[in-house]
Amino acid sequence: MALEFPESMDECIYFTRRKTEEDGTIVAWSKKITCPDCGEAKMGKPVEKGKIKIRAKKYVCPGCGHEEEKHEHEDKLVVEVQYTCPHCSHSGETKIPYKRKKWKGVDAQVFVCDGCGEKIGITKKMKKPKPPKKKK
Repeated sequence: MALEFPESMDECIYFTRRKTEEDGTIVAWSKKITCPDCGEAKMGKPVEKGKIKIRAKKYVCPGCGHEEEKHEHEDKLVVEVQYTCPHCSHSGETKIPYKRKKWKGVDAQVFVCDGCGEKIGITKKMKKPKPPKKKK
């Protein structure tokens, strides 16, 4: 598949580099997409007074001013992942939708290892997965 690693953070909406609970590693990013109206500039969060508005509810094209709602825009995004599986030490690459799901009780972007088939989660804000409930 050979994913193309971003050259700078300006190309990305999302980027993370992490170590998983065991010996796994994850590098994940989501690149900005081209404006559907003008087709030239990359969509991003609005810039006010020279600073990017972090909790913006919309994405804006800096070229033509086209706006999209946050959820509508994020449905089009793809997360590209390079990983080393913590279960089987398989190294691989994959692409997943930019959607967070519940994984072990925590919001995460979830993908499946090509080697062993185990689910691996990229948790939000470095949260730890909840341990499985003990049976009585």
